[in-house]
Amino acid sequence: MHKSSSPVFDGGARQPPRMADWLLAAIVLTILVYLLAPHQLPVSLYKLSLIALAAVAGYWVDRSLFPYARPDSFLVFADDDKGGGRGDEVEDEYGPEGQVFAVALAPDQPMLRLMGVAMLRRAIIVAAAMIAVGLGA
Repeated sequence: MHKSSSPVFDGGARQPPRMADWLLAAIVLTILVYLLAPHQLPVSLYKLSLIALAAVAGYWVDRSLFPYARPDSFLVFADDDKGGGRGDEVEDEYGPEGQVFAVALAPDQPMLRLMGVAMLRRAIIVAAAMIAVGLGA
């Protein structure tokens, strides 16, 4: 088992957060909207809140339609009886708040494919909800 090379875990030099350049662009554009048309800021906030609510709604639609096919249900927990003691090769270890997930390489390739399909399914449902609300707003 090896540790992830992510800057969060290696204790090395701090890097800017993911998508920091997009956050900076959004802030600059918001300032530009404020300078050119300050009366449009409430409209922008309204549309942003609708898109964020659509993302949450899409997530919960996926959870309610597929309660037994959640993407994380295909993970093997390192300390779990199901997978931790099998001695399989482990591709990576990671997890929030100290929880360690071990994603096995073999012999669970079909389970990894199912996990990938479940993640794609969730992403498509969330994106469809966001697009639907974005086009209708």
